[in-house]
Amino acid sequence: MQLTIAHETVYRYDATVSHSTQYLRLTPPQNRHQRIISWQLELPVAASESTDAYGNILHVLTLDTPHSEIRLRAHGVVETCDDCEDGAEALPAAVFLRGSALTEPDDAIRALAAGHADAIAANPESGLIALMLAVADAMPYTSGATRAETSAAQALALGAGVCQDHSHVFIAACRSLGLPARYVSGYLLTDRDAHVASHAWAEVYAAGRWLGFDISNRQQPDRHHLKLAVGLDYTDASPVRGVRRGGGSEALQAHARVTEADQQ
Repeated sequence: MQLTIAHETVYRYDATVSHSTQYLRLTPPQNRHQRIISWQLELPVAASESTDAYGNILHVLTLDTPHSEIRLRAHGVVETCDDCEDGAEALPAAVFLRGSALTEPDDAIRALAAGHADAIAANPESGLIALMLAVADAMPYTSGATRAETSAAQALALGAGVCQDHSHVFIAACRSLGLPARYVSGYLLTDRDAHVASHAWAEVYAAGRWLGFDISNRQQPDRHHLKLAVGLDYTDASPVRGVRRGGGSEALQAHARVTEADQQ
């Protein structure tokens, strides 16, 4: 399947920004699951490219002249396949046993995980699917219920969240069972309006390989999913993160559109 992606992010400020740095993980890696046919970033100025600690493609955009708007656009065509593992990994799986502020398990998360421990031990994939469904049941998808800084424990206690929160709770539960788990940012081809095309899910290392779980959609990722970046949590894999001096209040507009290439 060929996916066409158009992703635009616009920051506007009510005062002049004197300096800003944006960390962009907006370029998908090429691997067995996804072949990059074309990809382009349109940025205000040239950005430096490198690979971050998790093996993600990272662009650092620095604006050191006064500005009141930043417009970032990523677009391209990627061919994806089902049942294709990514291939070589940048880091050993055990790195993703580390906790983080957004994925620290509390007693409720540990109890949720413990209820599925035996099933996961007996059959990792089916047991993890059951855990995925339990997280989705406990936290109906609710846009606007949480913020970027909401932790897994807070989201589960609230009983609502979006794909970021679902992934954080699932990751926290898996790590509490001693299973390496990581956050994945990317895109999803969907004909439903409930979940935006810019998406997030989780991967767990079990039975000798990484298994994916899209908790919000109650499914395992397939050719409709395109991976951008991985990390311990949202902060490591977020497509766009930045710091600035000045600017006052900030207004953010972001839109991602994913279509099948031959249906445009």
